[in-house]
Amino acid sequence: MMRVKFWGVRGSIPCPGGHTAKYGGNTSCIEIRFDDVGRQIIIDAGSGLRELGNFMMGHDLPKGPISTSIYLSHTHWDHIMGFPFFTPIYLPSTRIEVFGPVSHESDTLETIVGGQMTYRYFPVRQAELAATISYANLKEGRFDLGDGITLTTKYLNHPILCLGYRFEYQGKVFCTAYDTEPYQNLFCTDSDSTEYDEGMALEGEVVAREQNEALESFVAGADLLVYDAQYTQGEYIPGKVGWGHSSMEFAIAVARRRQVKRLALFHHEPVRTDGEFDELAAIYAQTGDGDGPEIFFAREGGEIIL
Repeated sequence: MMRVKFWGVRGSIPCPGGHTAKYGGNTSCIEIRFDDVGRQIIIDAGSGLRELGNFMMGHDLPKGPISTSIYLSHTHWDHIMGFPFFTPIYLPSTRIEVFGPVSHESDTLETIVGGQMTYRYFPVRQAELAATISYANLKEGRFDLGDGITLTTKYLNHPILCLGYRFEYQGKVFCTAYDTEPYQNLFCTDSDSTEYDEGMALEGEVVAREQNEALESFVAGADLLVYDAQYTQGEYIPGKVGWGHSSMEFAIAVARRRQVKRLALFHHEPVRTDGEFDELAAIYAQTGDGDGPEIFFAREGGEIIL
């Protein structure tokens, strides 16, 4: 059994306040508990990680030293900003493994995540942390995590290297694919332009199609898929193309085409209010009782058992 809990569901920047109390204002952080084998995995260290850390101090620490793994989708700030406020890093008994992709080998994951903890930005330096913390660069691949847990990683379409995660355990599949947008033909397709090259334009179409199909195969058949849905299609097309995020309509179409059982729309636009989400839910949410997946907007504090 996997227990998946949302501790942060927003994109870009925390947005606390009465207008976001229902769906939540913290940035990305998802917890997976494998109770049968006593394992915990955390995906992303956005501001939601702070509340998760506080919960672990009260729930897990009384049972023994904290040991956990954090898998970062990428290192944009909204996905790592919670790390300095994760209370377990200040305990000498804590063991943490941090995995994630880095765009440049000269910038290690430790340097990027720990770079937040210098006196320029924070009163405690990384070197002063009491916990034992290890860092490992992660690439595309398939990994045996032990205890019957298998992880497959897939590069997504974002301005820096970004990974989607597919966890398989006891016949169930939990998959994340956020901070990504549909692959586009990057070459000029206007035959009247001086930059147009027919061969390059055709090649660009093929590559974009292949990459989109590869990502859809990655999420196929998931029991729960957490997919980027920061914008509506009406918001995405006029001014958000190339920003590395998807529309709700695209996420839903992918889930339907690939027989996903539950779709959590995720990485919410920070300016969107609870009232606006309720209006969007009336349009896009589905119970999953009929033909197609259950569709819902991820809420902070929401928990799903697979």
